[in-house]
Amino acid sequence: MSDYSLVLTFDESQPRPTNTTDLSSKVEKGEKVHIPESSSTGFSFRKLWAFTGPGFLMSIAYLDPGNIESDLQSGTIARYKLLWVLMSATVLGLVMQRLSARLGVVTGLHLADMCYHQYRKAPRLFVWLMMEVAIIGSDMQEVIGTSIAIYLLSNKMIPLWIGVLITVIDTLSFLMLDKYGLRKLELVFGLFIVIMALSFGFEFAIVQPDIKDMAKGLVTPWCSNCQESSFLQAVGIIGAIIMPHNLYLHSGLVKSRKVDRTKKDKLQEANYYFFIESCLALFVSFVINVCVVSVFAHGLYNKTNSDVLEICTKNNNTYSDIFQNDTELVEVDIYKGGVFLGCQFGIGAMYIWAIGILAAGQSSTMTGCYAGQFVMEGFLNLQWSRWKRVGFTRLVAIAPTFYVAFFSNINDLTGMNDLLNAVMSLQLPFATLPVIAFTSNPRIMGEFTNGLGNVLITIILSAIIISINLYFVIHHTITNFTYNLTLLIGVITYSTIYLFMCAYLTLHLVISMLDDSSVLRKNPFVIRFIGPPIGNTFSQPKQTNYSPPK
Repeated sequence: MSDYSLVLTFDESQPRPTNTTDLSSKVEKGEKVHIPESSSTGFSFRKLWAFTGPGFLMSIAYLDPGNIESDLQSGTIARYKLLWVLMSATVLGLVMQRLSARLGVVTGLHLADMCYHQYRKAPRLFVWLMMEVAIIGSDMQEVIGTSIAIYLLSNKMIPLWIGVLITVIDTLSFLMLDKYGLRKLELVFGLFIVIMALSFGFEFAIVQPDIKDMAKGLVTPWCSNCQESSFLQAVGIIGAIIMPHNLYLHSGLVKSRKVDRTKKDKLQEANYYFFIESCLALFVSFVINVCVVSVFAHGLYNKTNSDVLEICTKNNNTYSDIFQNDTELVEVDIYKGGVFLGCQFGIGAMYIWAIGILAAGQSSTMTGCYAGQFVMEGFLNLQWSRWKRVGFTRLVAIAPTFYVAFFSNINDLTGMNDLLNAVMSLQLPFATLPVIAFTSNPRIMGEFTNGLGNVLITIILSAIIISINLYFVIHHTITNFTYNLTLLIGVITYSTIYLFMCAYLTLHLVISMLDDSSVLRKNPFVIRFIGPPIGNTFSQPKQTNYSPPK
């Protein structure tokens, strides 16, 4: 319960976070899905269906090729012992996605829009660049995953670099599908999720993992007798699941529903149904991820290269040359994982696996286009046409991906996936800290401001996630670092700026939650360099009761 009114008052010299600002009106021009009225006050499946869409598009980021590869590696390294980490990461992701959706629903601005209004120019541009890096890293994983799927489906006839060029068609298909209407586009993404569920569900059915061991792995928050590689894999799962740019994506997607933000009950209703939809969507993604982990936990745990080579040779599989004849434990990626399934269960299993990876790659690259355009138009207040925004963001991601695919061997891409996960993990503070700051600011959220308990939980969870991811990045950097003076200077310089910006965002978060009468908010230095330009005053009329729809 909050003491602040839903009706916000702002410094009139500053932009207001409503649909009356130029920035918001620019993005409000898109198609809106009408929410049906209901005579009853209880739960309505018709309303849930109307709100269904943004959460499932958001959940696709939990099923991209980078996540799938992290899943199969965790199963191969630790069997079922890291399933609880996967479940915990999904729950943590839901907590942060809920805040992101609430911000978009209540304010009418997505997260990047709000950053444009709240942050000073220098930190805002830095945060924007970090989000672009995260989007590029994610897109590289998705494009490479799509290329590997095409390589498998074409029986090695289409090399990776041509597969990367083929994914450029995603841009055209995205723009073409978008013209047919928002709901039809959402149904297409739903079809991709169904294809993934059927594909990976089929693999689960033919492998038949041990259900009892799976259940034990889900409820046992420990990894007994695990090596350091298992711990690093657990960190990798968290880094792969909680993607920073996905918070920006979700806050923008929820704006596609026609919600009357002048009425408190309509905002409550929207938050309620969006949360239910997000729970359903992430549950589906979690089940699919569990299927992938379990398939390879059952099939490749403790297997050596020679073990897998023997299986492939016995079944005359033409891809068997990718496995060495030695006693080293097998290291897999989405390519080798598909080959193993083809060796063990027939070539059809490999093609079905490739179809699932193709669906994951295609859908996630399209949602990446969405995230890219939200981030660019919000941080820079651009008013480009859609095709220019999508084309630019796709070109930025395709160029480095093409370089990697053209000059790399397909067997060397596992290390690239780990590197990209580390890069994206570094950007996590620049998504979690802003979303907590804005949703905890009563000048922005009114009666929908996070309560003290919610603030503490989200801050603690964010600190844990960020600390774990930073450990992963530092370990990966130290392990793979090659001494070079220029590179060393660059790393030190970036680390200094990075830590400074994290400190700025943390201080901004604290100031956002303070009362106007606090000494810190009145400090001249804070006002000039840190304090938010929006909402220097707010009203405190009498308290109102808050109750979710029944």
